[in-house]
Amino acid sequence: MSLELTLCGADVLLPGEGLARAELAIAGGRIVAQPAGRRIDLSGYMLLPGIVDLHGDGFERHLAPRRGAMKQMNEGVLAAEAELAANGITTAVLAQFHSWEGGLRGAEFAARVFHAIAAVRDDVVTDLIPQLRFETHMLDDHAALPARLAEWGVSYVVFNDHLPHDRLAQGRKPPRLTGQALKAGRSPEAHLALMQKLHARREEVPQALDELCSRLSRQGVQMGSHDDAAADTRQVWRDRGVRIAEFPETLEAAEAAKAGGDHVIMGAPNVVRGGSHNGNASALDLIAMGLCDALASDYHYPSPRRAALMLAATGVLDLASAWRLISDGPARVLGLEDRGTLAPGKRADLVILDAATHRVAATLARGRVSYMSGDIAARLIG
Repeated sequence: MSLELTLCGADVLLPGEGLARAELAIAGGRIVAQPAGRRIDLSGYMLLPGIVDLHGDGFERHLAPRRGAMKQMNEGVLAAEAELAANGITTAVLAQFHSWEGGLRGAEFAARVFHAIAAVRDDVVTDLIPQLRFETHMLDDHAALPARLAEWGVSYVVFNDHLPHDRLAQGRKPPRLTGQALKAGRSPEAHLALMQKLHARREEVPQALDELCSRLSRQGVQMGSHDDAAADTRQVWRDRGVRIAEFPETLEAAEAAKAGGDHVIMGAPNVVRGGSHNGNASALDLIAMGLCDALASDYHYPSPRRAALMLAATGVLDLASAWRLISDGPARVLGLEDRGTLAPGKRADLVILDAATHRVAATLARGRVSYMSGDIAARLIG
């Protein structure tokens, strides 16, 4: 049941006004213009729009905490949702691989994940959106993919290519071959043979992707590319109707994406760390240059909140602009016009932070509590 409350005494991040002392009323799962229900004193707290996470795979640790411990997939999704809520995330895109890498990234595991998300969707408060990360060189899977997406209820696909093409072209063994093969349940020899087979058919991939993207576009599937390294690569994806650039590796690729009107997503851990862990483009640099539309958790759910607060604290952006990268910005990328700001008529998706520590005290999605801790509980329950 959604709450009917008037929250007062807190500093509220209002659209177009920045952080200011104001009242915020919620009723019927929406933010409303007039006072509603009980008045709750939230002095000492900040009210901000709920975080919209565009891409995260941190849920994997809950679904498969160790090899063989994957029997209760639904319970894993519920545990992941609890972590999302504890970090102020009210809408979460759960990014699951469909890859030749097998194991937790294989097609069978993906099916189980998507079925579990669908099974618990009505039992959770956080809005969970499944995303498929599809390996481009799996040519034998192209034909059936649109139907499988429809079966799984997936309407967001991101294309990846993690084959070590340089090594394979040189006839050298890829790094970490044995460990990767064991995770996939294959011998190292069989795993290498599969990679070599996929690499050998690389000339067929561009045309196959043209056809696949055309089919997915007609099906209404939103599409993104991952780790674009060059401007011409982004142009190829744009021509296919793939208008989201996830984690471009270079300034050139990010500039090309923005120049073409595409959305650029960067990883929040990149901001928190102060740079990419593998030498790719710095999210801080792209943000300062106006080349980033949204930040995503990537693999660490606390990072969106921390990144936005760091951007504001260091003066890279004001708080409203920084928070927009994790709320209104990603909502716009996803086409979700009903959330992202604390404006009347929008969903009552909000996060309550302790003003002194900036820790998450409570999270509400569509006016329902998904997380609550400490003193805030006494105030809300009252």
